[in-house]
Amino acid sequence: MIDVIVVGAGPTGLMPACELRLHGVRVVVLERLAEPTGEPRGRGLHVRSVEIMDQRGLLDRFLAVSGKFRVGGLFGGVTKPWPDRLDTAHPYGLATPQPVTERLLTERTLELGAGIRRGCEVIDVCPDEDGVTVELKSGGAVAGAGEGTRLRSRWLVGCDGGRSTVRTRLGVGFPGEPATIETLVGDMELTGDPATVAAVVEEVRRTQPRFGVIPDVDGNAGLYRVVVPAEGVAEERAGAPTLDEFRRQLRVFAGTDFGAHSPRRLSRFGDATRQVESYRVGRVLPAGDAAHVHPPTGGQGLNLGVQDAFNLGWKLAAAVNGWAPAGLLDTYHAERHPVGAAVLENTRAQMTLLGTDPGTTALRELFSRLMDFEEVNRYVTEMITGVGVRYDFGGDHDLLGRRMRDLELGRGGRLYELTRGGRGLLLDRTGRLSVAGWADRVDHVIDVGGEPDVPAVLLRPDGHVAWVGGDQRELLDRLPRWFGAPTAEPRVEAPPGGPWAAGPDAPR
Repeated sequence: MIDVIVVGAGPTGLMPACELRLHGVRVVVLERLAEPTGEPRGRGLHVRSVEIMDQRGLLDRFLAVSGKFRVGGLFGGVTKPWPDRLDTAHPYGLATPQPVTERLLTERTLELGAGIRRGCEVIDVCPDEDGVTVELKSGGAVAGAGEGTRLRSRWLVGCDGGRSTVRTRLGVGFPGEPATIETLVGDMELTGDPATVAAVVEEVRRTQPRFGVIPDVDGNAGLYRVVVPAEGVAEERAGAPTLDEFRRQLRVFAGTDFGAHSPRRLSRFGDATRQVESYRVGRVLPAGDAAHVHPPTGGQGLNLGVQDAFNLGWKLAAAVNGWAPAGLLDTYHAERHPVGAAVLENTRAQMTLLGTDPGTTALRELFSRLMDFEEVNRYVTEMITGVGVRYDFGGDHDLLGRRMRDLELGRGGRLYELTRGGRGLLLDRTGRLSVAGWADRVDHVIDVGGEPDVPAVLLRPDGHVAWVGGDQRELLDRLPRWFGAPTAEPRVEAPPGGPWAAGPDAPR
């Protein structure tokens, strides 16, 4: 039996496959499409996703093919200079088209030994107490993984998008608000003079912030990305818009269609916001767009999905490998459902700010002035980029529940370099603490550097701070909550021989 089936080979599906393989879990990724579409739906990585790639040793691959950007706010058409003192060692985003992200994560998934099977369309999902049976469309059998068109796994992660078959077949609620407006987005060539196009766009955007024409898309000279309000809201599952629709709407708003021709990609998106009622349905766990849909304002969709998967991966691996403490897998819903709900709220607010009536225009101008305050700019930027997320672990220490930013260590190197294996980490400035009994799951690093200004921090595999303190008894109380029962009876006293003592619990 397969340990985990992941449905969907987009960035959200590839991320948990990588995380699971770090822990030796047998994973098969099923993808309906025989080949990647090449459509650049997601435009890049925000700060938190950049950090995640660094935590797993992938950042250099992204930096080699991506440009950095620094746009503060990026909220409802309002952009400001990058705020000072953002809580990260990576104060930038990466302009990485989604096909590039998928290629890099696919390479990593295969390096780690996960199977990716394309042309395998899931048409039904049947979970029970012991596992999940997946039915594939005829002709989609996976060689070596089962017989005929049925597969069996212990767990399933549904990453098959906003129209998720996994979610639909489970019958789980997907409440929210339907679309009330729609926007057309397409890549095409224009015969219009570039200077004239730019001047017209600048004028139209004074009153219609949902309008835009961006030149040289993804470095392709002469290729423009055209964004224009649609005439109305298409029926659900409507096909892609036509070039004639673009031309017609361009003439409505700009008085010209700029000589649009030779389309490469035409699509539409609405302002619908929906979120699945539960992020866990027995042995099935949805992530990314399968768990939530919202407008692409702020560029949060791909990033939210990758961060869902990063939260889930190590927890599901713990369940598969038998050491997960009671309730660990349920924290996926408890932590990520509120984050998803917050993104739905901020995208609703952004779509409101993109309105054109006099009241909304005045509101957008007021919001723009508020963004000139550094604290407001920082708050909004941290919200959009994901670094402001804090999970509720109980306790009131400011670090607790937050992800730890990368640090230069006094012993040399960086904190994120120690997180490549996806294990827990005790960063200990006292030299007196021990993770004996959990050394197979938690690394122990003694460092007397200047940060953080606390005796010790316990980091989960996703880098969020699970404990802050200096007392061994408190640590022994917290370790089982996230890392399960010890393999041996833990000691309360400090390890003998000083901070660099050898032995099964020797610091790394």
